[in-house]
Amino acid sequence: MYPMLISFAADLLVALHLIFILFVILGGLLVLRWRGLVWLHLPAVAWGALIEFNSWVCPLTPLENHLRELAGEAGYTHSFVEQYIAPVVYPIGLTPHIQIYLGIGVIVINLVIYAIIFRRVW
Repeated sequence: MYPMLISFAADLLVALHLIFILFVILGGLLVLRWRGLVWLHLPAVAWGALIEFNSWVCPLTPLENHLRELAGEAGYTHSFVEQYIAPVVYPIGLTPHIQIYLGIGVIVINLVIYAIIFRRVW
C-alpha cells in the first residue's frame, strides 16, 4: 500500500507540474479577471523562461523521479497521468535549442496577453 501512495504522489506531482506550466503560459488570462494574480504570474513566467533559456531541470522533475524510485518503479507503467500528461511535461526529443524557442514562446504569448490587459486598463 505504501508504494502505491508514493506512486500516486508522483502522479499528482506530474499533474501539478502541468498545471504550473499552463499557468506560466496562459496565466495572464486569469490576470484579466483577477488583477492581483499578476504578482504570482509574472514571477512564474520569469521562472519558466529561465528554465527554458538555461536548459535547467525544474526541481519538480527530480522530486518526481525520487518518488518513483521510492515506490519501486523502474519506469512508467502507463497510468493516465504517465500516458497523457507526462509526455506534455517531459516531451521526447526536447533539446536546448528547442527550449530556447519555448522560452521565447512563453514570453511572446504573455506579452500579447499583458498588452491586452494594459489596453483594457488604460
